[in-house]
Amino acid sequence: MKLYNTLTRRKEEFKPIEQGKVKMYSCGPTVYNYFHIGNARPFIMFDVLRRYFEYRGFEVSFVQNFTDIDDKVIKKANEEGTTYDVIADRYIKEYFTDAQGLGIKKATVHPKATDNIEEILDIVKTLVDKGHAYDVNGDVYFRVHSFKDYGKLSHQPLEDLEAGARIAVGEQKEDPVDFALWKAAKPGEPSWTSPWGEGRPGWHIECSAMARKYLGETIDIHSGGVDLCFPHHENEIAQSEACNGKPFANYWLHNAFLNIDNQKMSKSLGNFFTVRDAAAVYGYDAIRFFMLSAHYRSPLNYSQESLEQAKAALERLNTAFKNLRFLVKNGAEGDMTAAEAETVAKFEAHREKFCTAMDDDMNTADAVAAIFEAVREINSAAAGAGVTKTYAQKALEFMTELCSVLGIGETEEQGGDDAEIEKLIEARQAARKAKDFKEADRIRDELKAQGIILEDTPQGVRWHRA
Repeated sequence: MKLYNTLTRRKEEFKPIEQGKVKMYSCGPTVYNYFHIGNARPFIMFDVLRRYFEYRGFEVSFVQNFTDIDDKVIKKANEEGTTYDVIADRYIKEYFTDAQGLGIKKATVHPKATDNIEEILDIVKTLVDKGHAYDVNGDVYFRVHSFKDYGKLSHQPLEDLEAGARIAVGEQKEDPVDFALWKAAKPGEPSWTSPWGEGRPGWHIECSAMARKYLGETIDIHSGGVDLCFPHHENEIAQSEACNGKPFANYWLHNAFLNIDNQKMSKSLGNFFTVRDAAAVYGYDAIRFFMLSAHYRSPLNYSQESLEQAKAALERLNTAFKNLRFLVKNGAEGDMTAAEAETVAKFEAHREKFCTAMDDDMNTADAVAAIFEAVREINSAAAGAGVTKTYAQKALEFMTELCSVLGIGETEEQGGDDAEIEKLIEARQAARKAKDFKEADRIRDELKAQGIILEDTPQGVRWHRA
């Protein structure tokens, strides 16, 4: 498998630190609101990467943090007249609601910054002792010029960074490019005890501390949106490597921006909205499918048309799943026909095409195309009468195998509403058998009012949503 490494600016063969295991860290949300549609892209894409590693037999340790102490969290708490932890806990719960809707698996560990203050302080103290950091009236800054490789991730010479650097009001840094590791407490803000007085951690330091605690001093993969490359990830490298004396991460992966109607998302433009807003219109599944429609390093344009296309494509996939489940229950007994066996024999070629796409820097667009190519052949073989249960079961298992890697399609029986629909269909069939056609028509009309279309076939009744 090859991955594009931002650090080296080239695709590289992935070689894990430990055979058969992958240690991944991906930056999570700052929990002061629902996460927006742009945040969803890295959450989804690196969930897919984690799933693919697991599919290929790797044991994955995946850490995604929550930034639960930050200027934005504190501001929100002050606006509502509550405490930072009430705000953080609320939006951590809301994150999981949206993440579950999007099919994002829970990380191995979801650490919070405030649960790791001791680990943060340990790194800051080490950096101070080594001369990489200094204290100014309770604020502790990283001395950027002490780390000779600063800028190696974003590929920006330090001289260029110095040209645009400024010291903000209230800061007392030695150099404009230095950044905060620990912030002295301000009146009314939450704080923790440190060797430099009461204060709270800076943003960058928390990821270094949590990655080291849960994954070790050197990890395989660190990922996030391209907007985090500088300064966040650049600063993580500097403070981690200056502290530990070892490489921080061997592979750095960054997804490209998501644009809204070909414009950058911005509150001032009125095109800033949350995943919760988008899901109310298009559904979570369509959002996930849309995100997989382009390579993660390519810019992606979010529009009504693109979401409608994603929704339609996903419906075709889900219809194939429903049809196969129907045939598993109602198909013909016995061995597969020659045509069915020929279709099944092609599954390995489709699987190989899928894996080739994913092995090429997680090319989900081509992986999705490989699935739909297989679906067309599966549907063709399942179109006529006499389709066997054996074929339907093999086709269903194959589709489930590949779609589960991407987290798309109704790979499992749906509960809730679908179960109620099946009961009504069974009641309609019983009414028809008893020649109670008035009741059968009433049930059909009830289902139609719910947007459920029935199709009578030789194998029984199929249904789909209008």
